[in-house]
Amino acid sequence: MTFEAKQRVTNIEALEAIYGQPAGRSVSKEVDRLTGNYRRLVEAAPFAVLATVGPEGTDCSPRGDPPGFVRVVDEKTLMLPDRRGNNRIDTLRNIVRDGRLSLLFLIPGVGETLRVNGRGEVVTDPDLLASFETQGKRPRSVLVVHIERIYFQCQKALARSRLWDPAARVDRKSLPSAGDMLKELDSGFDAASYDAGYSDHMKETIY
Repeated sequence: MTFEAKQRVTNIEALEAIYGQPAGRSVSKEVDRLTGNYRRLVEAAPFAVLATVGPEGTDCSPRGDPPGFVRVVDEKTLMLPDRRGNNRIDTLRNIVRDGRLSLLFLIPGVGETLRVNGRGEVVTDPDLLASFETQGKRPRSVLVVHIERIYFQCQKALARSRLWDPAARVDRKSLPSAGDMLKELDSGFDAASYDAGYSDHMKETIY
């Protein structure tokens, strides 16, 4: 069964007629640089979502490390190490062709999030890579973010989702494992062995 929309919004005028104009504070909180308080949020965040765009479309990728993993260089510049991953490099492919990006910072227990829009470049200076070394491993590249717009988002979305509420946590066993999801795509895949060895695999490859 396919969905067919009967009333589509296809222009800005129609959209603004539905929503009206943004409230004053939602506009005034947007600036073109890191303020002192916005910097504190960046430095406290252990997790961010990185969105990019390229010729094939959009991409959204998680980024995480201990708090402070996103380095504040100055009020207009951030740096993120590209830690070991699945080597698809979808995000980096996009950035080298279209530098536009967005970051959404999340801090456990905090309802506000921080949104950064700007442009990025992929850098491989050896001394810079060395400065991001962790557990004897250096990133292959560092993403330099040039801030164009930054503002905080209010608590509503996280409050509605109860994201930080321990009582709302989902039992991991109630959902498909990584092995289950791979087996669904390849019936010959050994899901049980994959899942059994994943903990050790994580320890060996996290950096």
